[in-house]
Amino acid sequence: MAFLLTFLGKGGTGRTTVAIAAAKQFAEQGYRVLLASQNPGPGFDLMMGAPIGTEPQELGVNLKAVQLRSTVLLEKAWEDLKKLEAEYVRTPFFKTVFGQELGILPGMDSALALNALREYEGSGSYDVIIYDGPGDLSTLRMVGTPEILSWYARRFRQVIADSDLGKALSPFVQPVTAAVFTVNLAGDNFAEPTERANAVLDDAKRAISDPNRVAAYLVTTGDEVAIATAQYYWGSAQQVGLSVGGVIANPARTPLNPSALQTAFDPLSVVTLPEHTGDWQPLIAALPDLKQAAKAPKPIEIDIIQGQVKLFLPKFEKSQVKLTQYGPEVTIEAGDQRRNIFLPSELRGKPVKAAKFQGGYLTITF
Repeated sequence: MAFLLTFLGKGGTGRTTVAIAAAKQFAEQGYRVLLASQNPGPGFDLMMGAPIGTEPQELGVNLKAVQLRSTVLLEKAWEDLKKLEAEYVRTPFFKTVFGQELGILPGMDSALALNALREYEGSGSYDVIIYDGPGDLSTLRMVGTPEILSWYARRFRQVIADSDLGKALSPFVQPVTAAVFTVNLAGDNFAEPTERANAVLDDAKRAISDPNRVAAYLVTTGDEVAIATAQYYWGSAQQVGLSVGGVIANPARTPLNPSALQTAFDPLSVVTLPEHTGDWQPLIAALPDLKQAAKAPKPIEIDIIQGQVKLFLPKFEKSQVKLTQYGPEVTIEAGDQRRNIFLPSELRGKPVKAAKFQGGYLTITF
């Protein structure tokens, strides 16, 4: 299994520079590294010192790089979809539509990038994958996609099944679908693709919640807006269950105040980089051990014995956090992020007795 690492922060803080330095550091340590960039334009190529294509290319010992271009990824995904359609649909109808004709709709970039990263991780060719993406809320929503899809699947499946419409249509579902699909929806054949999809989502959720498999680091300068933005992404990352391992301070453009930065991001460790003058070695040497994100506070802890769920939501005020409970789930809203917590069976169905927000932690007692 590969370790997936990404960087969050305001644009212009040097996230791509840090990503490249991190990739070089891991490669020097003997890890097989893939640096995957989703930043359009020639900047990435210039920084890497070579044109980077849409297939992984070797740039040095243990180091490969690739450009995640959405149009190319869409064409490949469309061909995969047509193969899946041909496997399960009696008369495929997507075969007359070609991926080269399709445009990129809003939100597609993240979904396509996530699928590409999943495939690179599953290839077994890499020990570390560094994702150099937008580094903002769109990146966090991309990381949170497996949990969101799982929520939609489990909630809407039950909503439809319990509705009058679902009950009225149920006698007709089997004969209609039998005429369209090559599998029996009532039998074990249909369970196979469904279980396969659920297995992919479950593995992705486990990976994101494990800081030894997926982690992020914040990148900031001494600018007040950059610091505030990094703090906001820190709190928002917890809402998708993504562990933030620390802070990397870039002295570019704005002088740094190390003690003030440490106070702003406590209890995370803050590492200050030297100015980048074209030589990568000083940056590589200054980077922390980026595989130590497990030492950071966990986004969520569940104590069944005490009947408590504890969430780490740093840099949010009490007024910015909203708690609601619907059936077996608890929904936490903080900033522009929502998190649905599917409670363990021991707590499921129990009403919330108390909720306390203190020191960046939301403690819910059932």
